[in-house]
Amino acid sequence: MQLTLPRQRTLDLARPKVMGILNVTPDSFSDGGQFERLDSALYQAEQMLQQGAAILDIGGESTRPGSEPVPLQQELDRVLPVIEAIRNRLDCVVSIDTSKAAVMSAAVQAGADMINDVYALRADGALAAAAAAGVPVCLMHMLGEPKTMQQQPEYRDVTAEVLDFMQQRVAACLGAGIAREQLLLDPGFGFGKTLAQNYQLLQQLEQWQAFQLPLLVGMSRKSMVGNLLGLPVTERLAGSLACATIAAIKGAHIIRVHDVKATADVLAVLDATLHGVEE
Repeated sequence: MQLTLPRQRTLDLARPKVMGILNVTPDSFSDGGQFERLDSALYQAEQMLQQGAAILDIGGESTRPGSEPVPLQQELDRVLPVIEAIRNRLDCVVSIDTSKAAVMSAAVQAGADMINDVYALRADGALAAAAAAGVPVCLMHMLGEPKTMQQQPEYRDVTAEVLDFMQQRVAACLGAGIAREQLLLDPGFGFGKTLAQNYQLLQQLEQWQAFQLPLLVGMSRKSMVGNLLGLPVTERLAGSLACATIAAIKGAHIIRVHDVKATADVLAVLDATLHGVEE
C-alpha cells in the first residue's frame, strides 16, 4: 500500500510510518506554546525527521477536549510560515492538521502534501476544498466537537458506529470527486470516547482492514493512557508506546506521535520480529 503525493512522489506504507506532531499553538494539551516561534518549530521538525519521522503534521488550532475554535487568519498566520519553511529546507511529507477549507487550500498552496481533518471534511466548504487540492486526506471520527466531545459520549457499539460513520464519509468524499486512493482513515481515539470505548476501538482495530485504505492512529500521551495508568501528560511515554505497538500489530499504517525516536525504535524492533533481519 502506498500514498501518491504531490510533486510526483509516493509514500510506501508496507511498513508502519511515524507521523511527528508539530503543534504551533499556545494551548495544545501536551506541547502547547513550545513551538510557536518559527525557529523553534523548524528545529523541532529537523529533530523529528532525524529521529525517524516520515511525516510532519502541522497544526495551528488545538483540538484538545474543551478547546475553543481559532479565528481563520490566526490559524493561517501560525501554520503557513512553518509549512513554507519546512518545504524550502527539509525533504519530508508535510501534513496540515485543520478543518477549515481556507486553511486546507492555502496550506497545500504553501507546500503541504496531505490534509488531516478531525471533522472528516464536514465543515463548510471542506469537501470541495479537499477535492480541489488533489492531495491525500485523512478522515477522522469525532463525536460532537472539541469543546463538548468528552461530555458523556454514548454509543450502542462504538466500533460499529464509528465504522458506519466512516463508510458514510468515504461515500461523501467519492461523491465530491476525491479519489478513493487518496483517502486515509483515523478512528479518532480520545475524540468523543470514554476510556472503555477507546480500548474497545483499539482491541477491534483489525476491523478497519475491511476498508483496504491506510489507517492512521493517534494515541500519543492522551487521556486514554493517563486515566488508565493515573499519570500526567509528562509520564505517559510507556503507555503511548504500548498503544503504538498494539496498533501496528493490528494493521495501522501511520502512527501519529509526540515522541518520535522512541516510537521509531519500537516499530523497528517489531518489524525485525515480524519480518526478520538481514545478516
